[in-house]
Amino acid sequence: MASTLEVMPRLALRAALRNPAIRRPALTRCLATASKTPFRTSNSATRPSIVSLVQQRTFFGTSWGSSNNGNSGASRNMLAYLEQTANNNPGSATAQNAFYQALIRAGMPEILVERYQTGRFASNTACDNVYAKALERIGAAESGSFGAGNFGNGAVGGMTARNGQQMQGAGNGMSSEQLQAVGQAISARSQGGNVSISRNGSGAKNEPLYVVVDESMGSYIFKWVKFIVVFASCGYVALVVITLLIDATGLMTKRGGAQDKETKPELQTQRFADVHGVDEAKEELQEVVEFLKSPESFGSLGGKLPKGVLLSGPPGTGKTLLARAVAGEAGVPFFYMSGSEFDEIYVGVGAKRVRDLFTAARAKSPAIIFIDELDAVGGKRHARDAAYAKQTLNQLLTELDGFDQSSGVIVIGATNFPESLDSALTRPGRFDRLVEVSLPDARGRIAIINHHLKNIKVGADIDATEIARGTPGFSGADLENICNQAATHASKQKSKHVTLADMIWAKDKILMGAEAKSKVIQQKDKIATAYHEAGHALVAMLTAASDPLYKATIMPRGHALGVTFRLPEMDKVSVTRKEIEADIDVCMGGKVAEEIIYGVENTSTGASSDIQQATRSAYTMVTKAGMSELLGNVDLEHRYKELSAQTKQQIESEVRRFVEEGRNRVYTLLTDNKESLERLANALVEYETLNKSEMEAVVRGEPLPDKLKINPALPVKIPERKPAKNGGFVMPTSSKPLQKAESTEGEAESGVYPVEGA
Repeated sequence: MASTLEVMPRLALRAALRNPAIRRPALTRCLATASKTPFRTSNSATRPSIVSLVQQRTFFGTSWGSSNNGNSGASRNMLAYLEQTANNNPGSATAQNAFYQALIRAGMPEILVERYQTGRFASNTACDNVYAKALERIGAAESGSFGAGNFGNGAVGGMTARNGQQMQGAGNGMSSEQLQAVGQAISARSQGGNVSISRNGSGAKNEPLYVVVDESMGSYIFKWVKFIVVFASCGYVALVVITLLIDATGLMTKRGGAQDKETKPELQTQRFADVHGVDEAKEELQEVVEFLKSPESFGSLGGKLPKGVLLSGPPGTGKTLLARAVAGEAGVPFFYMSGSEFDEIYVGVGAKRVRDLFTAARAKSPAIIFIDELDAVGGKRHARDAAYAKQTLNQLLTELDGFDQSSGVIVIGATNFPESLDSALTRPGRFDRLVEVSLPDARGRIAIINHHLKNIKVGADIDATEIARGTPGFSGADLENICNQAATHASKQKSKHVTLADMIWAKDKILMGAEAKSKVIQQKDKIATAYHEAGHALVAMLTAASDPLYKATIMPRGHALGVTFRLPEMDKVSVTRKEIEADIDVCMGGKVAEEIIYGVENTSTGASSDIQQATRSAYTMVTKAGMSELLGNVDLEHRYKELSAQTKQQIESEVRRFVEEGRNRVYTLLTDNKESLERLANALVEYETLNKSEMEAVVRGEPLPDKLKINPALPVKIPERKPAKNGGFVMPTSSKPLQKAESTEGEAESGVYPVEGA
């Protein structure tokens, strides 16, 4: 108890002395316990602390000892006067102290304690001291053995004197931890908190004293604000330290990846014998191979080979394969890197990788550096570009100038857009040799198909020449894809070898898209699509300048409900005016066929792509080819924005004129051949897909006995132009209708047939 009271603040002791739970005889006896060893007192002018109060208890017990047994210390009148003064001034601690001093001198400590414990009068340190002395006087009058109190069944163990000695007591009172808790609770209340003490417990081991501290709202908020501020400050400091540590050590820097490719060359196994369809490009690159094999033979006459070779051409023509074949033929290390691998989020990474690439190549010379998709890093520079955006290209230009022809390093670049490259990159001395890798011709396609069919089990009916003639404009990658898909399709069909039908299936899939057999198409939509595609096909068959018809189908493929495809017999290097007009006519054939059968008011939006293609062809005739008599031979495409409003209006008028003239020609053609149009449409509904020879037979009125029909039991209900009763349409006159639907009386006489889904 003594050790706890010594550290309790003055206000806490005052609150403890005022608290009813603590103002009990046990505490009174505790404060009144006297030591046999007298203490010297100090007459300091300062306020006595709680420690001094406890240590001076012997002095207080003897100061007014003579007044314990009488009223000699103060007269009754004086006591009455001081009491009246104290009652008249309840807020004056000085008046209360004077009255308390008089009560002590008069030997009336009980009255002092009772008055002080009411809590209705002011108090200060002097009053607290007098109150404590009164408690000592009351305790000294009782016996030395302590009875049970509110704090326990015995007295406190002892108190600590000023000189550090510990005075021992007897009993089983509260422990030091319990007393410390009581002191902390009282201290909290003195600072604004609410203290609640259970009155049931006595503080003993078997009856603990429960103290609940309820902090004020202001203290609670301040505690959380302080916690948040401290936590945020510590988190910010930790984040800054971790960031600086990562930047200093480079832990987040990407290792490997492009760096490994730069420093690890590849040995190629491809040869020129594996490359077909690009004979001219192989001949030009053969010089590079000879230089890499024997560079001294080229320097005898003072000649110099180019530092860089630029391969350009459409996608899939074999540019990368050619570069690998050069390295394989020469037997030199091959350093491969894509243009997009140089730059990353950090500035300067691209320039560093360029330096590392050329350093590694020089260390392994003779070697080949191949940069694929060169336009990703070598695009044209502009004055407004940021400085960091030019670093990679500038470093590449510097490296191309930094080594001579005798270093044995050849740089090969590949791009699909040579016109987008910076002029400083393609000037003589850098990429000074341009090799065009174009699409293969018929002879090249035959060689490519034969090369890819070497490892495939093919049937006797496969003819590479026939396949090559039917694939104009196909690249080497497309032809390889045809062979691969044909082999896959044959494997699915459990065939022992790949047949011509498998090759045609693969070609059709690439040309027209995959068949959407599961798509549900209403019969009326299928019939409308059949008339649309029949219009395209019939115009292509009857127009002399049109490309030969290949195949027509109403089976949905890709995003189209039907497709009519034409293929030239041989590769075309130029297009005449008649051929362009024929293309416009074929494009307008589908829409005009719908107008003839259904009427202008019932045409569909299926002709939108046809109109777009026809407009594009007419625009080419007017602005690029100089085929307009009104505008003459002037290039109007590249400077269209600079043209006057009148010229733009003339261009639009001429484009519209070419398209409308084509539509008029087609309308006359299909009107004159309406019977053939109906035959072809009926056949498409019945068979879904027809090739050129089958369509020619249908137009001539010949049957197709070997052709498998699609749902032959289903009647074909062809809509007519004029609406009739019951929602039907009048069927157009046809020489050979496929099957007539059942009709009611009156409808059969007028030729009306019900339309499914109408």
